[in-house]
Amino acid sequence: PLQPVPMGRVYLGDDHDVSVALRMDAYLRDEARTGIPVGIYRAGGMESPIYLDADFLLGPEAAHLNITGVSGLATKTSAVEWLLASIFAHFPASKGSVAAVCFNVKGPDLCFLDQPAALEEQDRRIYERLDIPAKPFPRVQYYAPYKARGFTLNTLRSNPALQHNVSPLTWGLREVMQFAEVLLTKDDIDAKADALIDFVGSRVVDVPFSDALLGNRQYTVRSFADLDTFFRDLIDAMEGANREQWRTHHVATIRKVRNRLVNIATRCEGLVTNDGQSSDLPFGSFEDRSVYVIDVANLEEDAQDLIFARVVSKLREFLERRTLGVDHLVVFVDELNKYAPTDGPETYVRKMLLDIAERGRYLGLVLFSAQQFRSQVHRRVVGNSGTAIYGRMDPDELATPGYSGIGASTKIKLATLAKGQLMVRHPHFAQPIFVRFPRPAVLSGREGAERFPQGAEPTLQEA
Repeated sequence: PLQPVPMGRVYLGDDHDVSVALRMDAYLRDEARTGIPVGIYRAGGMESPIYLDADFLLGPEAAHLNITGVSGLATKTSAVEWLLASIFAHFPASKGSVAAVCFNVKGPDLCFLDQPAALEEQDRRIYERLDIPAKPFPRVQYYAPYKARGFTLNTLRSNPALQHNVSPLTWGLREVMQFAEVLLTKDDIDAKADALIDFVGSRVVDVPFSDALLGNRQYTVRSFADLDTFFRDLIDAMEGANREQWRTHHVATIRKVRNRLVNIATRCEGLVTNDGQSSDLPFGSFEDRSVYVIDVANLEEDAQDLIFARVVSKLREFLERRTLGVDHLVVFVDELNKYAPTDGPETYVRKMLLDIAERGRYLGLVLFSAQQFRSQVHRRVVGNSGTAIYGRMDPDELATPGYSGIGASTKIKLATLAKGQLMVRHPHFAQPIFVRFPRPAVLSGREGAERFPQGAEPTLQEA
């Protein structure tokens, strides 16, 4: 933005000059290199690689990445796939191991990360220039709940040729009880009901339980079916004894809690099992440079919320104990407008995302998020993102107060960006910079769905 001096020679900057101007030289020294390639800066016929500082992208100095742009043209998902490949290739071994958990929330977007894509020559040149293998992710594992009928998994990655790395995600009573509040609104559950749920979770579920009112019969509640039997017997015993209270809990409260808890298995059918059996992510044995994709695109909102809450809470729990299997974990969430909006009710999922944004970097838990409208996302989430990336933007969005610090000429360019171009803001950069990144070396959701059509759901006889 500065005018040239009145007198003097003007030279075209080279890679070193760009590195110094953007203060990248501080983290590109060979003895302490923490640069993560993000793209190519093109100007005046030159192409200079641009790097992010791993300490400011994955912690501990700063962390988190947020991507904004209109649907389709901004290539937000492609940018995350490219950046994950860059991190896996260049994250320093001295900083420890790194893996990624991605929530697939839209169609088949992330369903083909292990399938190669055809790249143009200009894309291959960028991969070579930035020393990143132009290959799909070598280690990818997919997880999805069952469909309501229970025969097949509820995922668009259902082609028989792709089933080798798809696993079921199912939870029983033990796993769900810890996060029952995610599915129970404050209107449904008051303080009395909450106290009964805590009692059931700590004294009844998964431990031998008996009571004089129930004839000292011993109950071992390990599934929703067992829980329903326990509540039914308790209510029948109270009616038979003409009692309105049991252990300070009123019969109306017991009926209410029974109805809400037992109904969870119906509301989240396919994810929550009645028999107590579970199949989970490999908590404690995550592998370095691996991607774990949880497909929630076809699920109801209740089931999505339960998956978000439990998975991220367990990840945080294992990272706190340093027993997850990796030192750093990237969690990618798209459609952040939906899960952490500026207004609306305070949900468990929003509180969880705020907690990651504010305290995750101390644990090695890093949030990569994307949305169409940054102005509609909670300020504490985007404000705590150390790195911000912008694809093609909607002019109305650029007119909101949150973009007042961006100059008029930059806004015009943002509104007309081509695919594969991004504007990057990073703590080291004195000003935003426009970069070009290559197409990811993995099949896009649309191409993958065409190449690998959906498998047929078996009939009852075949199942």
